[in-house]
Amino acid sequence: MEHYPIPAQETQSEIRVSNSRFIATLAPTFSVEEAKAFIDRVKDKYADATHNVPVFLVGYGASVTAHSSDDGEPSGTAGRPALAVLRGSGLGDVAVVVTRYYGGTKLGTGGLVRAYGDAIRAVLKVTPRAQKVSTHIATLVTPYPHFEHIQQIIGQNKGKLLNAEFAAEVTITCQFPIENFESFQSQLQEITSGSVQAEIIQENIHAIMSSR
Repeated sequence: MEHYPIPAQETQSEIRVSNSRFIATLAPTFSVEEAKAFIDRVKDKYADATHNVPVFLVGYGASVTAHSSDDGEPSGTAGRPALAVLRGSGLGDVAVVVTRYYGGTKLGTGGLVRAYGDAIRAVLKVTPRAQKVSTHIATLVTPYPHFEHIQQIIGQNKGKLLNAEFAAEVTITCQFPIENFESFQSQLQEITSGSVQAEIIQENIHAIMSSR
């Protein structure tokens, strides 16, 4: 099953070049529709800006859909260099809008290419990375004596403990990469002598899990 790096969350950074402000807003987006909705949201937020230059990569590797636009900047000076830097980041499922507030000084073709590329580099530096992983979310109910050991095998199988409710017994909700779930289930059966079994309650093909 394919895993690949994606942004862990929406981030933003700002640089200034000859009095122009370049604000780069970046987010994970898992479809062209999500990317377009994100771009529209940023453009609405900065509707008074001189330019809002959008770029996105949906998918990863050979199966990626890429898009860029100069949004009124001279052809080839904004969207294309911004997209080139984004491609070089190694991220998939990512969209960025570089918002420019003109500062009164023309940057020229080379200056614009550098500025838009640098704006993407700046936001990439502050963007935490995660993995796109297809996951199962599962729940189980266990007596208290097994709780600590179950926590350990969740971690051993690259899982995440989402919630634990403590009543007469402990109700656990956890999340695993799909390919790790059977191993967890097997270990769970072993440590509880078959008395506890996890039940899948949700599958998420676009889960964001922290890089390990």
